[in-house]
Amino acid sequence: METLKKGIEIKEKNKTLDMTEGSIVKKLLLFSIPLILGNLLQQTYNTVDSIIVGNYVGSNALAAVGSSAMLIYLLIGFSQGIAVGAGVIISQAIGAKDNKRINLSVHTAIMIAILLGLFLSVIGFIFTPQLLKWMKTPPEIMAESIEYLRLFSLGLVFSIVYNMEAGILNAVGNSKRSLLYLGIASVTNIFLDLLFVRGFNMGIKGVAIATNISQFISCILALIFLLRVNDTYKVYLRKIKIHKKIAFNIIKVGFPTGIQSTVVSFSNVLIQTSINVFGPSIIAGFGIYLKIDGFNILPILSLSMASTTFTGQNYGARKKDRVKRGMWITLGMSIIYTIITGILILLFSRPLVSLFTKEEKIIEASIYAMKYFCPFYSLLAMLHSLAGTVRGAGKTIPPMLVLLFSMCIFRIFWIRFILPLDNTVGNILVLYPITWGIGLTLMALYTWKAKWL
Repeated sequence: METLKKGIEIKEKNKTLDMTEGSIVKKLLLFSIPLILGNLLQQTYNTVDSIIVGNYVGSNALAAVGSSAMLIYLLIGFSQGIAVGAGVIISQAIGAKDNKRINLSVHTAIMIAILLGLFLSVIGFIFTPQLLKWMKTPPEIMAESIEYLRLFSLGLVFSIVYNMEAGILNAVGNSKRSLLYLGIASVTNIFLDLLFVRGFNMGIKGVAIATNISQFISCILALIFLLRVNDTYKVYLRKIKIHKKIAFNIIKVGFPTGIQSTVVSFSNVLIQTSINVFGPSIIAGFGIYLKIDGFNILPILSLSMASTTFTGQNYGARKKDRVKRGMWITLGMSIIYTIITGILILLFSRPLVSLFTKEEKIIEASIYAMKYFCPFYSLLAMLHSLAGTVRGAGKTIPPMLVLLFSMCIFRIFWIRFILPLDNTVGNILVLYPITWGIGLTLMALYTWKAKWL
């Protein structure tokens, strides 16, 4: 009896969530709420970076941070796709109760993240000046942009390894751990931001260093947990290596998502390049809105990840009816959330933007961007919910093709042929809701006709 009691206590402590049984709404909420809160915490400390820069460094520094955002997403986009692939493989192994495959997948995934993180850190550091010049970054913010992005690139390896560790925790249903470590990292980042920028007067350099330190802390804390956890996903340092067959499966599933993330990020870089020609005030205003936008987008992505894990476990357990019900519930949750937050952002637009800056030109530019995003968030929410379900079944190529066409090829076509006819900020921003609608239409058609459902 005492042994049984200890076993129950260990299971409860690890919080491995079996999503193949019980209430779908309850399981999705238990999994997604910590994930949403974690992403919101991460967005909070990213936003605090910009608030501190805008208030204590200046508008040019704020524009420098904003101009670097899309390049950062480009650098880490592929690694996030690989993390999704690892999560799908692990969650399917959990659904199939294949403990050996779970363990091999975890160790392979971490090694892939380490190698990829080191590679991207080096690439980001070396090519920062060339990338920023290619993006037509204005001369008056070029020096600060280079300094910020180069320092940030040095910490990419910690961010990428942590994202993989979080992917592992999410795949086994232990999203509360991700929340805990992001919470610690967020508090650390805010404290260090104030210390380095306001206390030591380090400027934009202090913001980048603070971010790197906090990412390092979350990476190490997650690793320590994985080394100590008493479950099938426990990590042993000596076993962290590439297992060829598992690595092939992870890359096979994750590569399309990685390519998708990369090309979508690339199209966003093109949009940022088009924005950059309008000068620092527009760049700063757009950059501010992207920070606010994250509070809407990241919960959507969290629900999509919840759908991926839920589908992966139930698809592995061959419970297709449960997969369908989970898809519809995720759609409903994401639509309700985006309607509410879109309205709130529009209602409180000026007070929100004023947290970052008091310059009227920047405030007006940011509010202007909101009008093109907020009314249409539900389109993006439905697109990501459907894509999350499809990825969880291991079908990562269809979402890749849909997003490749709608958010990359179409955007490039628009920027190359339509935008020159009337080169205005509005004609750039309108691309977002248009491409969300195209992507949703294509994704819905695929899902409706999918034989695997």
